[in-house]
Amino acid sequence: MIEVMKASKSFGNVRALNKVSLKAGNGKITCLLGPNGAGKTTLLRMLLGLMPRDSGDIRVDGLDPAIAAEAVRASIGFLPDQAGLYDRLTTREYLLYFARLNGMGTAAAQARIEEVARIFELADIIDRRILGFSQGQRMKVSVARATLANPRNLILDEPTRGLDVMSARSLRRALLTLRDAGCCIVLSTHIMQEVTQLSDHIVVMARGSAIAAGSQQMLRELTAAEDLEEAFVSLVDTKTAEAA
Repeated sequence: MIEVMKASKSFGNVRALNKVSLKAGNGKITCLLGPNGAGKTTLLRMLLGLMPRDSGDIRVDGLDPAIAAEAVRASIGFLPDQAGLYDRLTTREYLLYFARLNGMGTAAAQARIEEVARIFELADIIDRRILGFSQGQRMKVSVARATLANPRNLILDEPTRGLDVMSARSLRRALLTLRDAGCCIVLSTHIMQEVTQLSDHIVVMARGSAIAAGSQQMLRELTAAEDLEEAFVSLVDTKTAEAA
């Protein structure tokens, strides 16, 4: 479980986060939905202990990432907004490398690689060099790497960016499988389709604030909107008007 209580962060005169609060439960996909510049990536980096907060409180399975950063990161699989791959390695070699970095023995690592290859549908590329992979193939390998150590929590920053329809569907199936296994997943996106198909809980962010939270139905009812996109636009427009 991930909990954020009134977390704030500024960069000079720019208020990136303003007293943001949220709760992401185990066995659920929590989507951070907001336009570019809403503060989503800043919040994710704070959850990992990669960036200090100015005020407020954060707990990942009861631990403060500002104090117990190593323990927190050990419990989290993370896909950043720029995921690096080693083009000279095959997918299997790449995953084995990171499995060993996570302290797995060879037999355990090989067994886990077979498991994530099944979950992420990597059979056709498992023994191919990463050089020349499509964007969708590269993203699937990156997310598979993030889940190698069976993390209790998974943090993904724009995981479906640049994916074709088939690759995005494959990745969504994999994330739902991980959710059903009890993983706490926090997914940052501004793609409405991903939110409608994946979210158990939505946190709408705009101008560094969490302006609304709840299920898709709750957000529609809150704004009297017919669909989630209309609800989102209404919430963001209201926040923008208040800030003007």
